Amino acid sequence: MERPIHFNNEQGEKISGTLHLPGAGTDRGIVLTHCFTCSRHTGILRQLGDDLAGAGFAALRFDFSGNGQSEGEFSQSTYTKQISETKIACAMLASRGVSRVGLAGHSMGAVVALLASVKMKAARAVCTIAGRLSGMNAMRFLTGAQRNELDLAGRVAFTSRGRQLMLTHDFFSDADRFDLPTTITHLKIPLLIVHGDQDEIISVAEAYTAHGFNPDRSELAIVADADHMFSNKNHREEVSLQVVAWFESRM
Repeated sequence: MERPIHFNNEQGEKISGTLHLPGAGTDRGIVLTHCFTCSRHTGILRQLGDDLAGAGFAALRFDFSGNGQSEGEFSQSTYTKQISETKIACAMLASRGVSRVGLAGHSMGAVVALLASVKMKAARAVCTIAGRLSGMNAMRFLTGAQRNELDLAGRVAFTSRGRQLMLTHDFFSDADRFDLPTTITHLKIPLLIVHGDQDEIISVAEAYTAHGFNPDRSELAIVADADHMFSNKNHREEVSLQVVAWFESRM
């Protein structure tokens, strides 16, 4: 069963989400976080929400502020803000009786899920899907002209998925605060690293590198022929089945 859900972030902006509920009550729940400039409606997150509920989990996917149907300006996006919103989403599940929580995110959402998991005592497991986990390097997608614009104006404009968007210097300075290799190395909960071997946005090498940071706590699931968005329905189903089974075994 799906139902719309809303909550406010720390700035008082209304965050829109979709809650997937199993047929009976449960104390296990998963929060799902989306990719950069995307929304909660990406195919892989919808598939995961449905399959998690079918396996007896409550699953909550939501739009980060400034994305999808949530309030807020995209230009005010930072990792810190998105981590906070993820923690509030987990608290929403807790208010519905969830005492064992897991997190799973796709692409940028994978990084957010990972960073949020280490800030919550209730987090039992975390799954990253097509994440860039070797290090932030948030300016990697900027051209030389865009970097000059950021230096001179303190903000940079770009186009993504048909949207005219802007990021400020705060986004990049905030990203520099986080050390992903160290976070993974010291991670105390199980980590599943999922990646398509034909990912055209983030190389599958990122998955192998991340696994090497903490091989005792992490597991790899490499999906043959899958691209970054898992645009093939069969790949989405394969990933979802693996992720659900993994959460069942870890929570």
